[in-house]
Amino acid sequence: MINLQKAGGIAALVLATAYIVGFVAMATLLNPGNVEDWTPVQKIELFLGRKALYQSWMILIYVFAGALLVVLSVAFHDRLKTTSAVLMKLTTPFGLIWAGIVIASGMVAIVGTEVIARLYANHVSLAASTSVAINAIHEGLGGGVEFVGGVWVLLIGVATFQSRQLPRPFGYLSLLVGIAGILTVVPALGDLAAVFGLGQILWFAWTGILMLRRNPS
Repeated sequence: MINLQKAGGIAALVLATAYIVGFVAMATLLNPGNVEDWTPVQKIELFLGRKALYQSWMILIYVFAGALLVVLSVAFHDRLKTTSAVLMKLTTPFGLIWAGIVIASGMVAIVGTEVIARLYANHVSLAASTSVAINAIHEGLGGGVEFVGGVWVLLIGVATFQSRQLPRPFGYLSLLVGIAGILTVVPALGDLAAVFGLGQILWFAWTGILMLRRNPS
């Protein structure tokens, strides 16, 4: 159990770091500025000019992060399965499903970028329409809708109140972050994805510290 908890704690801290790096990159190196008046072709040219950076970003915050979520989900299950056995049987599958969705979302974006680049060489208009379709799939899987992740974090919060394995303030944070993620399924509330992501930086960091401590309560 100790080794698994340490693995979960390290995974959580690395996730927090990856999210910070991801947000910084999104706000700086990957920030296109004001492109509202740009044509689809201009947007694609800008996008392809940063293709390698964009794909590296996707590998970090989606593929790599998704793999770490598997470790963290199992670590949470190990910690809470005794005091919240029934609830964790429901909670852990959401964590694992979310990890799979995050990885799939990243792979769609990575492979889709290559497809757009090949199409752009000979069919610019087709590349533009394809980029819209690929972006919609990516956003639907996990780039913009954080419903599954929100449910997992929310259920972790509920499990926290059933046990003495984690402090109650952590449970309240889990509920708040989880609700923000769940509400992103409503199109009008899609901006809450940023709230969910930023909230998860604190949540992952706190999780990591708790799992690396012998007495987390």
